[in-house]
Amino acid sequence: MQHTRHFSSLLLAFGLGFATLSVAHADSARLLPRDMPAAYTAECAACHTAYPPGMLPARSWQRIMTGLDQHYGTDAALDAATVQQLGTWLQANAATYKRVAEVPPQDRITRSVWFERKHRDIEPPVWKHASVKSAANCAACHTGADQGNYDDDDLKFPAGLDARYRRAWND
Repeated sequence: MQHTRHFSSLLLAFGLGFATLSVAHADSARLLPRDMPAAYTAECAACHTAYPPGMLPARSWQRIMTGLDQHYGTDAALDAATVQQLGTWLQANAATYKRVAEVPPQDRITRSVWFERKHRDIEPPVWKHASVKSAANCAACHTGADQGNYDDDDLKFPAGLDARYRRAWND
């Protein structure tokens, strides 16, 4: 009887663990934290993709938030209260896992080791095409980028690109 109870407990624990894993895996493609401040959408996503904070380490977000008056060639300055709110949120949700925690050159997501590895099959002309514009335009290929979904199963081939560039999508 005791053996049966132990076995049942083991099955229950395994089942709960599996259920937890399944839930975590099902939500793993969603990279934007659910507690995203409205100011992040209103201010940051008004000009570009609302990049998930986990795409950069805390040090990068800190430098970005303290240099908004010269934000990659644009004045994106915000009032002090908004900078504080967004900075705190970005710091709390910044990358901490090894492959993303390394600070990329110029704090650019597109220059990070993980980004370059994930996009190594994308040929240079694709980034410059009118329907893509730059590697920073995630939504050109990632249909759910604005919702924080970067799942490879939801990729689209950008409009107007020559079929020879489809290689990266077919691999």
